[in-house]
Amino acid sequence: MKIDIDQANTTAVTRMIEARTVLVGLGKARDVIPGMRENLLLHAGPPITWERMSGPMRGAIIGALIFEGRANDAEEAEALAQSGEIDFEPCHHHGAVGPMAGVTSPSMMVYIVENQTHGNCAFSNLNEGYGKVLRYGAYQEDVQQRLRWMNETMGPVLHDAITEAGGMDIRALLAEALHMGDEGHNRNKAGSLLYTKNLAPHVVKVAPNSEVTAEILKFLGDNALSVLNPVMAACKAMADAAHGIEGSTLVSTMARNGTDFGIRVSGLGDRWFTAPAQIPDGLFFPGFTAADANPDIGDSTITETAGIGAFAMAAAPAIVTFVSGKPKDAINATLEMYEITLAEHKSFTIPQLDFRGTPTGIDIRKAVETGITPRVNTGIAHKNAGVGQVGAGLVRPSMQIFEEALVAFAEQYGF
Repeated sequence: MKIDIDQANTTAVTRMIEARTVLVGLGKARDVIPGMRENLLLHAGPPITWERMSGPMRGAIIGALIFEGRANDAEEAEALAQSGEIDFEPCHHHGAVGPMAGVTSPSMMVYIVENQTHGNCAFSNLNEGYGKVLRYGAYQEDVQQRLRWMNETMGPVLHDAITEAGGMDIRALLAEALHMGDEGHNRNKAGSLLYTKNLAPHVVKVAPNSEVTAEILKFLGDNALSVLNPVMAACKAMADAAHGIEGSTLVSTMARNGTDFGIRVSGLGDRWFTAPAQIPDGLFFPGFTAADANPDIGDSTITETAGIGAFAMAAAPAIVTFVSGKPKDAINATLEMYEITLAEHKSFTIPQLDFRGTPTGIDIRKAVETGITPRVNTGIAHKNAGVGQVGAGLVRPSMQIFEEALVAFAEQYGF
């Protein structure tokens, strides 16, 4: 059977760009995430076993088992994790995504984002803010208390507020945030403020009392990453709309688990192509160096996959104060990504480039031909569980991943 790769890619990237992603509410993971079950923990990145998990991933697993009441302390949780009684599967296998360790357990509240163009849904957990948090492998009692408050108090109110608002168009929010200095991955200050502003009047209406209202709005307002998780779910819904197109060489997944960096390709089904994750090159917080860093981790590369994040850095020159470099480096980062992508996004535009659309739809052929791999800007986790974020920087996946994917594509389609 003859395959028209260019037509397949046009179909895939058009579906990605035309996906209208709307945040419609929240629900318990066990109730809304397809295939979720009581003995399952979801994690970021490609598949991995407990034995190969990094420190932050193990810490988050421990914290989730304590949160679920499956263990009383870290020792019990670790023994349970090694017992074979708990299954570990990628968030991506269940239409979900999570930042950093990305660990999602059955009773956790998750955002529900609906692609109203194509009908698919995606999910992400709630953002805890900065500091010692579960996604960086912290699991102490203060972490547990915050998770319980988010799950039992804030989550239900946010669901009611989003329902009261009639949903929230995340694609439209992102388009506006890019014009306000965000890039949608590491810099979400404008997007988080827009998110909080849009929800605030509805939170006031549905919250049980003014004290809860104040707590929730302060929590959202103080966290410049509040919108990251619904944005990630929106990007997942966009990318999933482009997955499974026969003959397409478009990258529909990029993700890291702290040990491996993996991609999936639209026309190659659910097969992962992986290589060792790299340690990001960037700026470290006082007292930390590259020797403290864990290799790259998290599902947040779904933003670059959908055409924002490092691909939109030209829109966010101030981000270089966080990930290192100069404003011109941010512009050059975006310009380089046009070399390996299939289209320019019609909704995500960059004022600094005369409102040119962001580079969207990574093509494995172009990556191999040019020798250019996707840029990623990312937070840097400490290699030990519970220490938290120690910096931020830039990283790229290994070219090996794209070469192996291209060889597999040629074998599958007889080229």
